[in-house]
Amino acid sequence: MKAQVYREMSTDELESKVQELERHVFDLRSQATTEKLQDCRAAINARREVARIKTVLRQRQIEAKKQ
Repeated sequence: MKAQVYREMSTDELESKVQELERHVFDLRSQATTEKLQDCRAAINARREVARIKTVLRQRQIEAKKQ
């Protein structure tokens, strides 16, 4: 998803999405070590999604401090 989609979501939704994606990344890493991973880009893409969400959360945190 694009960052704009994440900006439209609430903070609680974003935090739950991060937890879900981090579990998914862990599962993908486990599959990679056991050589059962079909798509090697899946782990990279999931990590990037986590980074996008964390960036949006950090931007919100900074904006809250300014006010």
